Amino acid sequence: MDVTSSSGGGGDPRQIEETKPLLGGDVSAPEGTKMGAVPCRRALLLCNGMRYKLLQEGDIQVCVIRHPRTFLSKILTSKFLRRWEPHHLTLADNSLASATPTGYMENSVSYSAIEDVQLLSWENAPKYCLQLTIPGGTVLLQAANSYLRDQWFHSLQWKKKIYKYKKVLSNPSRWEVVLKEIRTLVDMALTSPLQDDSINQAPLEIVSKLLSENTNLTTQEHENIIVAIAPLLENNHPPPDLCEFFCKHCRERPRSMVVIEVFTPVVQRILKHNMDFGKCPRLRLFTQEYILALNELNAGMEVVKKFIQSMHGPTGHCPHPRVLPNLVAVCLAAIYSCYEEFINRSDYDDWRPSLASLLQPIPFPKEALAHEKFTKELKYVIQRFAEDPRQEVHSCLLSVRAGKDGWFQLYSPGGVACDDDGELFASMVHILMGSCYKTKKFLLSLAENKLGPCMLLALRGNQTMVEILCLMLEYNIIDNNDTQLQIISTLESTDVGKRMYEQLCDRQRELKELQRKGGPTRLTLPSKSTDADLARLLSSGSFGNLENLSLAFTNVTSACAEHLIKLPSLKQLNLWSTQFGDAGLRLLSEHLTMLQVLNLCETPVTDAGLLALSSMKSLCSLNMNSTKLSADTYEDLKAKLPNLKEVDVRYTEAW
Repeated sequence: MDVTSSSGGGGDPRQIEETKPLLGGDVSAPEGTKMGAVPCRRALLLCNGMRYKLLQEGDIQVCVIRHPRTFLSKILTSKFLRRWEPHHLTLADNSLASATPTGYMENSVSYSAIEDVQLLSWENAPKYCLQLTIPGGTVLLQAANSYLRDQWFHSLQWKKKIYKYKKVLSNPSRWEVVLKEIRTLVDMALTSPLQDDSINQAPLEIVSKLLSENTNLTTQEHENIIVAIAPLLENNHPPPDLCEFFCKHCRERPRSMVVIEVFTPVVQRILKHNMDFGKCPRLRLFTQEYILALNELNAGMEVVKKFIQSMHGPTGHCPHPRVLPNLVAVCLAAIYSCYEEFINRSDYDDWRPSLASLLQPIPFPKEALAHEKFTKELKYVIQRFAEDPRQEVHSCLLSVRAGKDGWFQLYSPGGVACDDDGELFASMVHILMGSCYKTKKFLLSLAENKLGPCMLLALRGNQTMVEILCLMLEYNIIDNNDTQLQIISTLESTDVGKRMYEQLCDRQRELKELQRKGGPTRLTLPSKSTDADLARLLSSGSFGNLENLSLAFTNVTSACAEHLIKLPSLKQLNLWSTQFGDAGLRLLSEHLTMLQVLNLCETPVTDAGLLALSSMKSLCSLNMNSTKLSADTYEDLKAKLPNLKEVDVRYTEAW
């Protein structure tokens, strides 16, 4: 049959009122109608609240009647109908087609050719029938029961209208008309008795395509369209292209009311219901841009905190299990891209165990951990973990497995994220020592990896670290005598350390005997130690036997020279990457005449101080790498230091 024409009539005008135009139109029947078709809105009311799934295909009986429009009424009122054919019909995007294109359905029926879709209801008519009015004829579809008939009816109506909207909105003319059509489209989706994800997604995809193909819209037109589709977004995720459009709006107009009033419920739904950002990364990007837009508002961080509070809920336990991991995923993605504000969710007790577990294995970029703003925000979160008495929370401060850094390592003095003098590290050690981690194994790990930071903090009077050093001595964790003596000297440098060490000695008299043997021969000060730390340590005990002292990567300056010259046995001094300068070199050259090895690599010394070394005749190894050494001074030193055998002058003028 020929169904390509778009002209032709629908039914008898004396019995059936002509339908209004598809876009925004309404269909109603005049009073007293006893036969013919039940119009769309009337049929919807007859559904009595029934919901249907959108049909994509199905089996149904088909009968086609070809007739002039003037004879339609006579044919429909007659009891005679031609033969019926069984067909398996598919409701494609553009047409109604049969899996077996023969007989009545030899050719597909384009939705554009269907002038009307109606329910048949008259006395002695075939049961459960639909009437499709096409140019020059009528297609009758007979279902097995009334529910299937209504399902076919609403599905065909939907397919036909969506097809028409796609055509109309694919070539817009005036945007005020387009906006009106979008509103009508949204209303149609909201009032449809069809219950299917595509019912709300199809209009969103149409609008998404419309926006992607028309990039010259004004800001006001953008906002009007967003407001128009807002009702559909309350229960549906925006498609990917629409997310791109929303992201652009958040970046360009973060203070617009659309962000607060329209995007907030959309983002809330995403955080509550999204199951995998990996499958829909643009949802994550949109959520990220939304949060950044909130932060642009006046008192932005307070607005963000209120948003997080709304996601958690007013009770002590959050009712939405997906919110926390989704927020973490969004924030981590933002960190990798720009290291921006890390949203705090650690204030909620019920979220803290999961948050600690989620963050524990994350390999943050070194650049992010070194970023001052990010480190400050993250430090607050880690501090909350360190204060939480629950083992499932504070155990996440440790690394996931051996050889990997956890928060315990990253925030220790000298760690990449440490921006203080070790207060957070001390808090972490305190909570771990107060739990099941107060074991020899934990002390061994500290002695192997974090002995320097522990000694530095103990030297500054931190009670937790003093306890740690005492336990290391008590449990015989340290085998090296020099290290043991250095720990003892560290303990005796503060009042709290001296008191606790005396209590330990009362329990173990052999420690006193160890101390009587004299001070250590080797000593390494922890990184970030200061002149005051060195002075405190050297004044705490006997260091007459000290031969090798390393101050590398500490914060000492020339001021510490007055303490170094009191070490009569010193033969090796490492000042690599310190602030030790010319004044200190002059003092050393006058007193440490027995010094044999001196490392000045990456120190601020100049020729004025280096020339003074010519009096240190015992020097046999001198490292002046990356200093302000000149070629003339180097030649002078070689001539006046006869025992000099190893010299490093790389990255100097003498190189």
